[in-house]
Amino acid sequence: MAVASSTRDSVALANRLRPVVVQLSRHLRRELHLLGVSAGQVSILGAIREKPGTGVAELAVREGTSVPSICSHIDRLEEGGLVTRSRDETGDRRRVGLRITADGERVLRAVRSRRTAWLATRLDALTPADRARIAAAVDALTELVPQR
Repeated sequence: MAVASSTRDSVALANRLRPVVVQLSRHLRRELHLLGVSAGQVSILGAIREKPGTGVAELAVREGTSVPSICSHIDRLEEGGLVTRSRDETGDRRRVGLRITADGERVLRAVRSRRTAWLATRLDALTPADRARIAAAVDALTELVPQR
């Protein structure tokens, strides 16, 4: 009986949390459009920054998408001067490694700055008690997200 009650509580909490998370995500994505990049492009830039020299196939697996999809994103990022491709000089010369450019780094910093400013402004409008409750919930919410 306790398990069924716990499951019902979790479902009820999920139904309350989901729309809030979706709305927060939408608002944070809007900040990207002002910079001329998509959420997918930002994710790819971040993944390349975390692992410079990563290959297209590895990146596709990491991002959970197809190689052709990643290639089209990389093409746009390269055209925008945010990513460079280079041949692997030490091993398989067919393999292309990806690196983020200085402009790509600037875009990621701007994205982080805009998103943080948007969120901080909203948090500032809350009471100190509400901010403390959100701060206490961050660690638990982090546990919901699979780590790469």
